[in-house]
Amino acid sequence: MKDKKKGVLHLLIVLLVIVGLSIVTLVGLGKEHKGSAKNIRLGLDLAGGVSITYETVKENPTATEMSDTVYKMQKRVENYSTEAMVYQEGNNRVNIDIPGVQDANQVLEELGKAGSISFVDPEGNEVINGTHIKTAKEGTIQENGYTEYVVNLTLNTKGTKLFAEATGKYIGQTISIVYDGEVISAPTVQVAITNGQAQISQGSYDEARNLASTIRIGALPLELKEIRSNVVGANLGEEAFDTSLIAAAIGFVLVIIFMIIVYRVPGVAASIALCLYVVAVLVVLNGANVTLTLPGIAGIILSIGMAVDANVIIFTRIKEELATGKTVRSAIKIGFDKALSAILDGNITTLIAAAVLWFKGSGTVKGFAQTLAIGIVISMFTALVVTKYTLIALYNLGLDQEKFYGVQKEVKVFAFTKHIKKFFAISGVLIAIGVVALFVNKSSIGNILNYGLDFKGGTSTQVTFKDSVPANVELEEFVGNLIGEAEVGVSPVVGENSVVIKTRELDLDERKTVTDAFVETYNADESTITMESISATVSSEMKTDAVLSVIIATIFMLIYIWFRFKDINFASSAVLALIHDVLIVLMVYAVARISVGNTFIACMLTIVGYSINATIVIFDRIRENKAAMKRTDVLEDVVNSSISQTISRSINTSLTTFIMVFVLFILGVDSIREFTIPLMAGIICGAYSSICITGTLWYFMKKKLSKKKSA
Repeated sequence: MKDKKKGVLHLLIVLLVIVGLSIVTLVGLGKEHKGSAKNIRLGLDLAGGVSITYETVKENPTATEMSDTVYKMQKRVENYSTEAMVYQEGNNRVNIDIPGVQDANQVLEELGKAGSISFVDPEGNEVINGTHIKTAKEGTIQENGYTEYVVNLTLNTKGTKLFAEATGKYIGQTISIVYDGEVISAPTVQVAITNGQAQISQGSYDEARNLASTIRIGALPLELKEIRSNVVGANLGEEAFDTSLIAAAIGFVLVIIFMIIVYRVPGVAASIALCLYVVAVLVVLNGANVTLTLPGIAGIILSIGMAVDANVIIFTRIKEELATGKTVRSAIKIGFDKALSAILDGNITTLIAAAVLWFKGSGTVKGFAQTLAIGIVISMFTALVVTKYTLIALYNLGLDQEKFYGVQKEVKVFAFTKHIKKFFAISGVLIAIGVVALFVNKSSIGNILNYGLDFKGGTSTQVTFKDSVPANVELEEFVGNLIGEAEVGVSPVVGENSVVIKTRELDLDERKTVTDAFVETYNADESTITMESISATVSSEMKTDAVLSVIIATIFMLIYIWFRFKDINFASSAVLALIHDVLIVLMVYAVARISVGNTFIACMLTIVGYSINATIVIFDRIRENKAAMKRTDVLEDVVNSSISQTISRSINTSLTTFIMVFVLFILGVDSIREFTIPLMAGIICGAYSSICITGTLWYFMKKKLSKKKSA
């Protein structure tokens, strides 16, 4: 009776928390309705925002000046949203799109300032700022046979005078370099610098290069003047957001039905925990002012998959314990205990990646990392705490018989290791097809991949209509047919009968064709139709940031796996499996010629997270079985048993995540379908690699290493 009351109390607490969080997501807290789902900041693709265009005061800026200014502005606008986009328009214009903002005036003045770099004396007074800096370049000097890395700073006339006074006064003390309110370096003054040429010592060439770049872009080399600002609608249109919500709801309900059918009472507990997970994520997204875009949705889908995965691992363990004759109560306790290491290792490894992507990445990469990290932390809590106490509560309420939990049937062990060559051959063929497709694409379309507007830029066309503005989908199809190109982005200008249409670069004849077509078909005023060339929204610096982030994250994950599993072969196999999955998804992009844009980066990062998590589960079981193996046991049998024991987990987790993405594919608009196709391919590939590649690859490497030691 006591246990029953405790069960009712625990279940009531969980349900009350869900109801409370649901109310917060519906109406919010306080006058500002903080936490309400309606107040979640949505990206330009889902809800629109502010578009501001600047023109340089200097008539003919250099390409370097424009590139530095664009990158600097990108770093600045990330204070408003990680999903803000900055790109060059024409030869002397900078365009800024900021999602989630409806008042352009609140950002205009700050964004247009000359620079945000300041050199501050020990008393907190500004010595010089960005307006006094001519150049900042990294370099090396030889001192007593040693190479020293420095930043060579050149000041203008006024800056030279001010710096000479300060350095003369503060010899032996530090003058701090402050960038956007943060101290990025604090060099000590050695001598008075009177010629406007300073050298700042750094520990490495990379540090010198980064500091020089920050000082250079911090000075904002070009003075900008605002020439227009608009509030623009969603790039994907309202129907895209609505259908995405419907798809997410349907997918979530299907996942819950699947969990209950397959896992019975534990499935009910998991479903309750997943409901809490969803409302908690919505509240945190609002509270943390996260801007939600398609890439952000990818991060949430991945974390939902990991939340389901954690529950599947736990429930599989419970079934296994019941099969050994344990009582239901003991099976629940032992099941959670045994599943803990796999869940923690998988989630921590992915969190490491998210942290690196947040600190090193920019733009879309940063936004993806933020939503992924939030989702992982909440999913771990719901799986390890909420599911556990809900399941115990249901047990205490009388659902304490084996039939409510299911007993693991005897697992038929398949000889995976004997088919290593076949598995590797299948993967090799798929990757080879991708490589061939890259060469074919290079010869036929000029690039190895079908790079979209985000990567290669194009033409921005603003059209004003005399009557009502046609729907986004209609205009996309209309312009697409004119230029023979499927990728067309349309953003309506709020409060005006205008739209901004982004396409690939159009030549003079194509521009005339488009203009004439709008005049003839929609009776548009030709004098109001303007066209400008625009640069890629994913700058070369952002690409570099993304690549470096993934490389650093992979290294940190490798180190963590090596530390936790105490075997370099586990770490090496995990990284190789990760590369395998990424290459297969890249093959899909190449063969299907799917447009490569901002969502490409998010998709690849999702596959990285999904791959490493699936791999950890297999390795955790191998580690456990290997520790329990007897002297007479064969390592090959341990690997085959481990993979066979976890195969249901791999299939069920992949299936639930696939359901979420597949429903989005069925109901979504064309651009969302393009986003979901490689994700579905990645999920299928992740299931294949976790079952057929990861364990067998570890065995292969272990076997080779043993032969070398024997030799």
